[in-house]
Amino acid sequence: MDRKTKYAFTLPALILIGIIVLFPIIYNLFMSMNSWFVASEKGPEWIGLKNYGNLLDNPRFWNSLKVTFLFSLGALTVEVVLGTMLALFLNREFRGKSIVKLIFLFPIAATPVAVSLIWGMMFNYDLGIINIIMQNLGLEPLLWLASPKIVIPALIITDTWQWTPLILLIVLASLESLPTDPFESAKVDGANIFQVIYHITLPLVRPAIVVAAMIRSIDAIKTFDMIYVMTQGGPDVASENLNLYIFQTGFSYFRMGAASTLAIVLFTLVLVINILLAVIRKTGDK
Repeated sequence: MDRKTKYAFTLPALILIGIIVLFPIIYNLFMSMNSWFVASEKGPEWIGLKNYGNLLDNPRFWNSLKVTFLFSLGALTVEVVLGTMLALFLNREFRGKSIVKLIFLFPIAATPVAVSLIWGMMFNYDLGIINIIMQNLGLEPLLWLASPKIVIPALIITDTWQWTPLILLIVLASLESLPTDPFESAKVDGANIFQVIYHITLPLVRPAIVVAAMIRSIDAIKTFDMIYVMTQGGPDVASENLNLYIFQTGFSYFRMGAASTLAIVLFTLVLVINILLAVIRKTGDK
């Protein structure tokens, strides 16, 4: 097969990818340089980079960026640490291991909206099971979803419950595929369990952990459905992340140019973070 024939076969796939992936990005970038209020009779009006300049003086944008950072970093850190610890604990043979792994799949299989509704009821101040348990323990009930100081931790708890099993399964699959020679050598040398985990196990599964973190970071940064169902960005804008702010700007205020600008910022944020994680993974492979 000559080179021209190979290109002829791959060209339709490249065109399709360009239409599906590149065209929306380019069109969104174009719209971000326009002022367009959908409810008016006017069409898009070219304003260049003015939308981007307006973000610098927009406190609601900076708040949404802060919420996105706090929620994503908190959820990602807890899920990676907890998921890795659970994977290390389950990386042994015991009766019912396959059933335990199946149980851990249940939160992932549930839809985010259903999970959000259930946890929203559990966090209810008057009737929620969490506050009832706290009262039985002699503790004061908390306004989990109505307090600006507690709402983000409450969302992180919900996200952790659903997505920690994903980290667990990825890391556990990596652990189960590791060679046994390094561990046998460490056992002969008299290394204890903590030394084995720190010096052998974690370095070997580091690529898998980084891949799991990359997958979860994308989802955490662009989380929408869980926050919308549980708080709709409230109280006030205490839990309004960047993705929710994009939705409000575009579909509540009909400012499509400004919403496109925010979408470009979100896309850039996801891209930069995943490039950094890819660099970390590549560095760890050397």
